[in-house]
Amino acid sequence: MQRGNIPQEFKDIPNFESEDEERAFWAMHDSTEYIDWDKAEVTTLPKLKPSTKTISLRLPEMMLNELRIIANKRDVPYQSLIKVFLQERIDQELKRFISSSTVSSPQR
Repeated sequence: MQRGNIPQEFKDIPNFESEDEERAFWAMHDSTEYIDWDKAEVTTLPKLKPSTKTISLRLPEMMLNELRIIANKRDVPYQSLIKVFLQERIDQELKRFISSSTVSSPQR
């Protein structure tokens, strides 16, 4: 990526010990300082399935009943509905976190 006529030098991406370490790094750093997104290519991975982990979650019966009612009205399994609700909330929180960190970070 170029700014004006000056080619941008990109920072080296560190080697990460784990996915958690990498996830934390990218949550706090702007990828445009490390990657030339103008040269990025679109790719699809049609057979890629996200890994899942089974957890045990205790919910009040009333909440579970309400979730089942909503899921029934939407004609989806209630566990799928829970995942949709969680993802929507995660997206909201991350967007809020990112916007607050970019507002408070010093300008270069």
